Amino acid sequence: MDETLLRSLTPAVIGVLVRRGADFAAAEDAVQEALVEAVRAWPDRPPRDPRGWLVTVAWRRFLDSARADTTRRGREERVEAEPEPGPGRAVDDTLQLYFLCAHPSLTPASAVALTLRAVGGLTTRRIAQAYLVPEATMAQRISRARRTVASVRFDRPGDVATVLRVLYLIFNEGYSGDVDLVAEAIRLTRTLAAGFDHEEVSGLLALMLLHHARRPARTRADGSLVPLAEQDRGLWDTGLIAEGVDVLQAALARDRLGEYQAQAAVAALHADARTAEETDWVQIVEWYDELLGITDNPVARLNRAIALGEADGARAGLAALAELDPSLPRRTAAAAYLHERDGDPGTAARLYGDAARSAPSLPERDHLMRQAARINTRLRG
Repeated sequence: MDETLLRSLTPAVIGVLVRRGADFAAAEDAVQEALVEAVRAWPDRPPRDPRGWLVTVAWRRFLDSARADTTRRGREERVEAEPEPGPGRAVDDTLQLYFLCAHPSLTPASAVALTLRAVGGLTTRRIAQAYLVPEATMAQRISRARRTVASVRFDRPGDVATVLRVLYLIFNEGYSGDVDLVAEAIRLTRTLAAGFDHEEVSGLLALMLLHHARRPARTRADGSLVPLAEQDRGLWDTGLIAEGVDVLQAALARDRLGEYQAQAAVAALHADARTAEETDWVQIVEWYDELLGITDNPVARLNRAIALGEADGARAGLAALAELDPSLPRRTAAAAYLHERDGDPGTAARLYGDAARSAPSLPERDHLMRQAARINTRLRG
């Protein structure tokens, strides 16, 4: 059973049902039932046309449900007059489904959950496992999201920026258990890029590929974090780096710079450096300036301050950092790093300890505590 194939076909099949008269929630339910039937039937009787098989079975499930509900009699008569299910407009339907699931009226959490279920083909249980919440909680979130978009016209133009934000949120969630959200975000973004010619879609795909290429070097065997400067660059995936750079260069050549392209350019400069010492920090600062010209994002300002500290010295970085809100996540950790670079280990150790207490994850907290302990041990010696 090819689970990847099933999940890749899910959005196109939902799209066919919606275009033939089903509302989004009913179509999504029918397709989920068809997927369950496929898991049962395909190992013994694999179809020649998997997508056509899913469309046919899902359509029957939808009609069965419509017949069982007397309030839907009028719609049943309308949809039964439609042609038999066929190939349909798979690419267009899939793209519209991306836009529907990332509708601006949805909260980010709801848009992510609905995208993973309807476009990604994941079950509610697997999405709940990935986000470490009870299945009932995730089911409620998805149900509310489906009700929200129920009246949205399927052929209405969508906002690609919202779609990209949702995919970026999925990518940043990382991975948990058997649901690798990083890989899932890349798969979904590849699908979007294949059917939607937009430089920022390419920029986001390049950013994901370049970041994902460093994944094997980011943690040690015991699960502890490895800072970028200390990573074994021989573990980086050169194939993904080459692909990411190619995708980015093609996007930049269109001369319509966006925030994801600028972030990907920073990632490409890190990937291009054979050692941490060879990193072109001056160019990285310039790319952060470009990024801030597009979106005045506090996180981008934080990263620029760190890059400036590498390019022009720690004090320049600290001066830039002083302009930022003290409550900004990871600002204290950045200040600790720059104070250590500036030759002030006492302040650095104290700040590392402060940063550890507000760290967003256990691995990050442990890393910061080890940094504080390392400096304190040196000071006592």
